[in-house]
Amino acid sequence: MDNDDVTPSGLEPSAAPLEDPGEALVEVRRQKAEALRARGQNPFANDQGRPTALGDIRRECTGPAGPLSNDELTALPEPRDRRVAGRVVAMRRMGKASFVRLRDRTGELQLFCRKDALGDEGYAVLDTLDLGDFVVSDGRPMLTKTGELSIEARSIRLLTKAFRPPPEKWHGLSDVETRYRQRYVDLIANPEVAEVFRARAAILRIVRGFFDARGFVEVETPMLHTLIGGAAARPFTTHHNALDLSLYLRIAPELYLKRCVVGGLERVYDLGRCYRNEGISTRHNPEFTMLEYYEAYATYDTLMTQTEEMLRFVDAELARAMPDAHARWREARSFALPDDPWPRLPMREAVAAALERMDRDPDRKARVDHKNLEKALAKCDTEGERVFARYEYLVEPFLAEDFRTPDGSRSVPVFVVDHPVETSPLARKKDADPTLVDRFELFVHGRELCNAFSELNDPDDQAARFRDQVARRVRGDEETMDFDADYVRALEHGLPPTAGFGMGIDRLVMILCAQASIRDVILFPLLRPET
Repeated sequence: MDNDDVTPSGLEPSAAPLEDPGEALVEVRRQKAEALRARGQNPFANDQGRPTALGDIRRECTGPAGPLSNDELTALPEPRDRRVAGRVVAMRRMGKASFVRLRDRTGELQLFCRKDALGDEGYAVLDTLDLGDFVVSDGRPMLTKTGELSIEARSIRLLTKAFRPPPEKWHGLSDVETRYRQRYVDLIANPEVAEVFRARAAILRIVRGFFDARGFVEVETPMLHTLIGGAAARPFTTHHNALDLSLYLRIAPELYLKRCVVGGLERVYDLGRCYRNEGISTRHNPEFTMLEYYEAYATYDTLMTQTEEMLRFVDAELARAMPDAHARWREARSFALPDDPWPRLPMREAVAAALERMDRDPDRKARVDHKNLEKALAKCDTEGERVFARYEYLVEPFLAEDFRTPDGSRSVPVFVVDHPVETSPLARKKDADPTLVDRFELFVHGRELCNAFSELNDPDDQAARFRDQVARRVRGDEETMDFDADYVRALEHGLPPTAGFGMGIDRLVMILCAQASIRDVILFPLLRPET
């Protein structure tokens, strides 16, 4: 490439991961800031006005065949001057002509800086700049001789001095601990990371649109609970000083949402944070985002169909919002979202089939975690609990390989339905078999994404199951619910036939954006303090 252009990446070629730059490098930049102050210039200015987004300039100056020619750029309607601002991600000094590449939220664009145009004083500003600084510049769009769309700078000024230099390799910062702990550096160094979080924002917007269009009302339910309820999980505890009251951070909004349905809000959803005091893994973070919705006069069968529609809709809208990134993510996925109805697998039947397959398939039998299965079975008190334990070890680990597209290239989502009543304290019993409940979990390539069921609306049955939860806690089970007398009272006022649904938004972003870890879709995941 000719040396009047910056490389498309605009970044330095070193492959070294981020390292502490040391106080010496920081001090050099501080001295530059102090020198500017001594000349009456503010190295942290805020008087730049509203700049034009770099991406808008690219769109304005690009035609069907690519960037407009200099003659076409000159013919653009007045005023042709543009003010741009952004972070300096590359610089190339060449005597009386220099190139400064800027990045803002919409992309990158090059400044073509000539000493003749800027004057001696203006051109000397480049001596004060470092990678990572923010600058503002006025100029006109032009094309370099190698066809690089640029702004021919008529002025350039420092806005913010960055005391710390960027990682030596801006693209590809790979130290995982540093990436999560210093997410601000990760976002600078890895544009594809920022794409994931833009996708997350888009997914939240799309999910809300899906339910708003179907007459659902978004509500906000309490984050501070006096009782443990809505899911089987250990809570975080806190304390309200003024009331001298011990409280729990919510593990789920379920019981409050169903109170809304009792009150006549027949279609409601809550999209917000939940907290569970559990281990951390690639699929678990103690603080996460949950979508829960409840629909009166629906069943879990209704919700299965609606779940298929929702996921296809969200994926299609994400493709429209971010076509280039979505194409890469879709290619990287190990699963498909077929248009045909997705398989529905009854749990008890799946366990029976798995036991039979183990008898005739030694390889499958050898891959089962028999040791932990036996430990799990030893803790079970009922047949329903034993069915669920066998399912977790004999069926769930193999869902991705057992349910495939016709050509076998990708897995397909599968609904696991009809769970034992003992493992589903808030779900409605099946009319045909009261040992089971009308419940499903959706698995996408072996990852649980959704949990839903027809709601239990018999207040006496619900009270009995709460009492069973309390008894389990007495026997040592830490992941149980409290007896919620007010919720039972709400049911006594009448809950219409209702189905409810819960989905982790973090996991949805993971699967749609082909990310391996939940930490890759949470901007600031929980980490141990730095030592």
